Amino acid sequence: MFILPDLPYRPDALSPVISAETLRFHHGKHHRTYVETVNTLLDDAGESPTALEDVVRAAAGDANRTMLFNNAAQAWNHGFFWEAMSPGDGQPGGDLGRAIDADFGDLAALRTNFVETGAKHFGSGWVWLAAEGDRLKILATHDAGDPLTMVGLVPLTVCDLWEHAYYLDHQNDRKGFLEGWFDGLLNWDLAASQFAAAQGRGLEWTYPEPVMKAGTARLAKR
Repeated sequence: MFILPDLPYRPDALSPVISAETLRFHHGKHHRTYVETVNTLLDDAGESPTALEDVVRAAAGDANRTMLFNNAAQAWNHGFFWEAMSPGDGQPGGDLGRAIDADFGDLAALRTNFVETGAKHFGSGWVWLAAEGDRLKILATHDAGDPLTMVGLVPLTVCDLWEHAYYLDHQNDRKGFLEGWFDGLLNWDLAASQFAAAQGRGLEWTYPEPVMKAGTARLAKR
């Protein structure tokens, strides 16, 4: 049975960009429902997978398992999203900082591209900074889509574009939410770790294992 992981910070730690009220609903209601639905679907099918990543990849593109894919991918996306945020200021440095300069010109240009990509995305989804080897790219995915199903891509960070992620705090100002999120909440330590993993130096973040295996997050090579 997959778990709803605890938040790595207090519910009010991301305010004012994300209020405690939004975080409680988002984590405690939306994410919880995705996890519970995944567990029900797997239990009904008599399956006991050991990695949520395997569930997402196996269900992707299977018309008979659309409901499983949507809920498993959303569970994974949210788990990564919580880790992709950290209260307090931070800046990318080292190899990641150099890659940003090489691929975007500077951090300000990356910010502009990231915010505009997310703000212009039609409907629900996610905006990602991902790595393909030592190259960086920004992409948006619809609904539950994520880079797990894209060969060679490793997500570095992500921001949720579904309205429940920001509407209580920012109403219809998605761009303002993205700007505040990028400037104040982006966890550059996770992004740097993921960037190193994309080049074979270290391990990628993975969703917590089912409780029958362990109750804490693990790291594993793709």
